[in-house]
Amino acid sequence: MNIKTRPVEYKDGDTTCIGLLAWDDNRADPLPCVLVNHAWGGLDEFAKDKAVQMAALGYVGFALDNYGDGVAPETAEEKQALMTPLKDDRATLLKRLKAGYKAAAKLDEVDETHMAAIGYCFGGLCTLDMARAGLDLHAAVSFHGLLDAPEGLPKKKCKASVLVCHGWDDPMATPDVLKAFGEEMATKKCDWQLHAYGNVVHSFTNPAADDKKSGTVYNAKADQRSTNAMLDLLSEKFALHGTDVA
Repeated sequence: MNIKTRPVEYKDGDTTCIGLLAWDDNRADPLPCVLVNHAWGGLDEFAKDKAVQMAALGYVGFALDNYGDGVAPETAEEKQALMTPLKDDRATLLKRLKAGYKAAAKLDEVDETHMAAIGYCFGGLCTLDMARAGLDLHAAVSFHGLLDAPEGLPKKKCKASVLVCHGWDDPMATPDVLKAFGEEMATKKCDWQLHAYGNVVHSFTNPAADDKKSGTVYNAKADQRSTNAMLDLLSEKFALHGTDVA
């Protein structure tokens, strides 16, 4: 295995985005691609590491740049200033997400017929909006994501199998929000599953999260359990890749 990375520029209108591609250079054939949607901190090392992890698992990882220009804000104020306009304008956000999806699908390393998306916090919302928009994804996985559905966008059939991994005590998406999300998925007749982890709050996959006051705390057990759930789903959805029936 020879994992390599390189930046990939793509455009959303006048905005230049700089994603990160990770792949095993020993593999000559196009592989299933897992898109990584970053949290409110932008395309940071956490998101890039997830892309590399996907490559190490035998997929191609592509970390999207949903803020543009490869920006990785440092302060909470800077992060909020970049995330809020996109969260408040889901049509603009979806346009940005589609630009990243299309850019990844064109890469030589990627089998565009076998793509999935994962996302963390704000990136969970991004991933779910990709599924809601009917993008041709085999799987869409949200980790401690924001779950509210966008308003006013055309309703599309959800092609992706959806997995939401969530802390039951997450203050940013409480149990009533989880219930509303489940009702949304059931109404749309999506293939979906929800894993709720007891005594777990927001950002449970991030080892750097340690702010009990704001409800963002790492939880190793929930991190491992949610990772296992994701891997099971990806294995299921990509199992036939490279066969005559794929």
